[in-house]
Amino acid sequence: MDREENTAKEIVAGASQFRYLDVVASFFVAILIISNIASSAKIVSLGLSLFGVPLVFDGGTLLFPLAYVLGDVLTEVYGFKTARRVIWTGFAALALSTLVFFIIGIMPPETFWEESTGSAAYNAILGGMSYGGIVLASLLAYLTGEFSNSIILSKMKIKMKGRLLWVRTIGSTLVGELLDTLIFVLVATVTGVFGWEIFLSLVLTNYILKCGIEAAMTPFTYLVSGFLKRKEGIDVYDVGIKYKLW
Repeated sequence: MDREENTAKEIVAGASQFRYLDVVASFFVAILIISNIASSAKIVSLGLSLFGVPLVFDGGTLLFPLAYVLGDVLTEVYGFKTARRVIWTGFAALALSTLVFFIIGIMPPETFWEESTGSAAYNAILGGMSYGGIVLASLLAYLTGEFSNSIILSKMKIKMKGRLLWVRTIGSTLVGELLDTLIFVLVATVTGVFGWEIFLSLVLTNYILKCGIEAAMTPFTYLVSGFLKRKEGIDVYDVGIKYKLW
């Protein structure tokens, strides 16, 4: 291969030496949490239909694809093992935010706040992040989608010898976002978070928007990946690694 093949073991061991890894990881985690709050906060209608199916999506759909973009960057530059650490960090942060919102939700409200805002309003928005279905849907969809995306991108990089990044990012996204969207909407619907009447609309619209947004962000992926490879002095090829989830 033309570029230096840094091993995943070396990258993980020397992660503290990188100037920008913590920045990318921080934005990844922030986007993950914000998009999950937005998902429980509002369902948006585009006012359009596709093959008779109304196009509606949860609010997090606008931001969540950026987590996949940064996931692509992490895998492309630092390798699967580093991306895996960040994915699990995001999972832990999401679980922590869920716990915090749950504890706040069950604590007794102050009288004036209850009259002016109310627990019902809290439960309708932030409570969605901390109860049953939406939590299970978010966590399962996140892990399945992100790991699928990272593994496919990593393997495609080796097969394609680092060429055609846009083919690899879009190809891995089509699979990762499909699994993420199906699992999220299905679990959330089965547990009563969403109604079955909008199931197909949510799956179709979310998938189209997520893939479309990430495809549109391809120039950004090229720009950031190239910048990091130059500044960090690495370009990891995951040759010979075992794709373990932990």
